[in-house]
Amino acid sequence: MRNAILLTGILLLLTFSADSQEVRKRYSMDFGWKFHLGEVTRAQEPDFDDSGWRDIRIPHDWSIELPFSEDAPAGGRGGYLPGGIGWYRKTFSLSQSDVQKNLWLDFDGIYMNSDVWINGQHLGRHPYGYSGIFYDLSGYVREGENILAVRVDNSLQPNSRWYTGSGIYRHVWLTILDLVHAAHWGTYVTTPEVTEAAATVRILTRVENLGKGSCQAVLRSVILDRNGGEAARQESTIQLEAGVNVEADQTLVVRKPDLWCVENPHMYALRTEILVAGRIVDDVITPFGIRRIEYSPVDGFMLNGERVKMKGVCLHHDGGCVGAAVPERVWERRLEILKAMGCNAIRTSHNPMDPEFMDLCDRMGFLVMDEIFDEWTQGKVEYGYHNYFDEWSQKDLVSFIHRDRNHPSVVMWSAGNEIGEQSLEGGHEILRPLVETFHREDPTRPVTTGNDHIAADGRSALLPFLEMLDIVGYNYVDRWHERR
Repeated sequence: MRNAILLTGILLLLTFSADSQEVRKRYSMDFGWKFHLGEVTRAQEPDFDDSGWRDIRIPHDWSIELPFSEDAPAGGRGGYLPGGIGWYRKTFSLSQSDVQKNLWLDFDGIYMNSDVWINGQHLGRHPYGYSGIFYDLSGYVREGENILAVRVDNSLQPNSRWYTGSGIYRHVWLTILDLVHAAHWGTYVTTPEVTEAAATVRILTRVENLGKGSCQAVLRSVILDRNGGEAARQESTIQLEAGVNVEADQTLVVRKPDLWCVENPHMYALRTEILVAGRIVDDVITPFGIRRIEYSPVDGFMLNGERVKMKGVCLHHDGGCVGAAVPERVWERRLEILKAMGCNAIRTSHNPMDPEFMDLCDRMGFLVMDEIFDEWTQGKVEYGYHNYFDEWSQKDLVSFIHRDRNHPSVVMWSAGNEIGEQSLEGGHEILRPLVETFHREDPTRPVTTGNDHIAADGRSALLPFLEMLDIVGYNYVDRWHERR
């Protein structure tokens, strides 16, 4: 009954009148999906008959639902569960006013090799199973009924060294917003100067004008404390030409800030409002924390001027018996247990985690080493990410950084885990553009990699590779000491 009520509420939200006074609207697209396991022809076409398909809701992992088999091509690392090909379809309605606006479709994660269509038109393909996927639906949707179709291909096995799951295993979102708006992941908040007396908050906001004419806009940034009270505000006037985006740079000061730390993970919220002709046309909230991080070869990691010993664990993206479609409460419970045993740090092994997980780390006071890849060009399994690295690594990396760079819990980036290039001649040249992208998109955090050739098997990572890192990561140091 509860699920039926929730589903009805979502459906009502997805069809609303043209005179609505809201600005940015973000809706869950988790409900009302049809699913078929196996290949199907023409399933992307609007007139395809999916009445015989199974009714499901997202997040969904089809692998965890299937029987275990010793013959599963993913083997023990894949939990002896199958992959395969799956199709998803969803029907939703839009009003006339909706289709005249900008529409975004976000998938928090699809494993893997996904193709997405709207009304029979192909929006794109995305191989990596862990990074967020964004499509602009503007120009593809129509008033009334719209058909979304997604093909997921996890048939090439093995493609990972751990259990991946299969399908649309993270949330899906539809955002409807004005043609003048803050860009997708276009708000970047840093705290370059932090003391107990005051904190400087720098805000970079990319504002887009997708309309046909130029306009003058006002960017209003308001910092709210945990009680919703106003801590600081600033307004800037921006001239926007048609079809372009402009990055605005603002600096605000918060007096006597409550600092984010492991024991007291205080969060602020940035409210971004964009006004045209005195009317608010976009309004978005960005959570962030005020804190200062430093690294020293003498003192180690410093948080807000105090030395903090990281006591951490590695966590993969699955939730055990629930598979890859992990309810938020499962993550919350796991983090509560870790916190109780003295853990204060997490390494995301070895890929981007669910956005909900990152939010929990912010709220619960964990320090995160945020890792993106397990493979570069040197493969570890036959159908792993090395097949896509050259074409997709920069795209996946930029979206990963933009998604996670406002999280105060993230104190370090990791470009890869036990990468084969660490001991190859010229391997540092593959690392170089990754480090450069990290530094360009977020110069506030150091970059590392997990290097095992130093210790695990007696080989040595090459000095040019290690010197390119801000912090050198040593895996299996215990084995290294045993060899000395």
